[in-house]
Amino acid sequence: MSGRSQLMLMWDEAVTGYDFGPGHPMDPVRLALTMRLVEAYGLDRVARTVAAAPAGDSTLRLVHRPDYIEAVRRASADPRSADGSYGLGTPDDPAFAGMHEAAALIAGLSVSGAEAVWRGEALHAVNFTGGLHHAMPGGASGFCVYNDAALAVARLLELGAERVAYVDVDVHHGDGVQAVFWDDPRVLTISLHEHPRTLFPQTGWPEETGGEGAEGSAVNVALPAGTGDAGWLRAFHAVVPELLATFQPQVLVTQHGADTHFEDPLAHLAVSLDAQRLVAEACHALAHEHAGGRWLALGGGGYAVTDVVPRSWTHLVGIAAERPVDPEAAVPEEWRSEVFRRTRQLGPLRMTDGRKPVWQDFVSSGYDPADRLDQAVLATRRAVFPSHGLLP
Repeated sequence: MSGRSQLMLMWDEAVTGYDFGPGHPMDPVRLALTMRLVEAYGLDRVARTVAAAPAGDSTLRLVHRPDYIEAVRRASADPRSADGSYGLGTPDDPAFAGMHEAAALIAGLSVSGAEAVWRGEALHAVNFTGGLHHAMPGGASGFCVYNDAALAVARLLELGAERVAYVDVDVHHGDGVQAVFWDDPRVLTISLHEHPRTLFPQTGWPEETGGEGAEGSAVNVALPAGTGDAGWLRAFHAVVPELLATFQPQVLVTQHGADTHFEDPLAHLAVSLDAQRLVAEACHALAHEHAGGRWLALGGGGYAVTDVVPRSWTHLVGIAAERPVDPEAAVPEEWRSEVFRRTRQLGPLRMTDGRKPVWQDFVSSGYDPADRLDQAVLATRRAVFPSHGLLP
């Protein structure tokens, strides 16, 4: 491939230092177990695995305020000093020793992946440790200290990108990324998430469409609680492909939170691993169709830390490496032994939930005005499609 790797896999074992402590849902074992499963399938050998430097202050300031960065540093050095200001020292974001260094490392991995894709050093890059999309310019939120996703996009703009699309399929609204680029027409943010009436952060209504001069640059699909594979796939394909075809991004950045899964303890969608894999495949295809193949894929949420997250993100890595893992494949026994050793839980047996998701195209099949999923899709299309010259 003319001297460039197909996939750059961003990884440093030190990311497991991003640890809010015992009992917190964001257990770093999910990252370690994902990498061990990637290795068990040999995907680390077909990718170029890279450990990047932590993001420095000049990079962090592309998104975050200097006073906030300094507050993270203080709380990182003395966690007991965190009193809830700047969102630090809260139940969601308790301070911990080394917090600044671990969060800056995750950010550095995403930013370096974005740089590699933009400069042609790799066609795709994956940082499944990233996707911390709730962090705001001046505060931590929702288990997120630095917003690596927004930092990666900001770095692409700094390097000269004129159109970047960000697609977020985490169960929670990608509120931090939307907020950072609210007034920037160069960035199209699309988020599919559980309806804000029933889930944190209570934002991401279809009427949120971007600031003055950037109308239509923020796109939100608020899915009813209980949405399963058919509805989730229908919503994705009813919104994302048409907008990307019109926007024609130079780079596609995607966030693949695994917490849409029916086993996830923190949310209320009913999506299978098999549908998550199909959306990862769709993102890969859309990057090739509309962005010259330039694709940065990030992780995100996901709190079924042994059964769901490692399998979902291993599929993502396989797809990005163009060595997809067979869903029917048996999970390697050595990995299941590692799961038991670390967690005293039994790992899954196969790389599938046994589902074969099917969905109907929103436009060609017609929509049902009494169906809550179709109402959600239509609300989004009506809110933003006209700004892109598209029919709702």
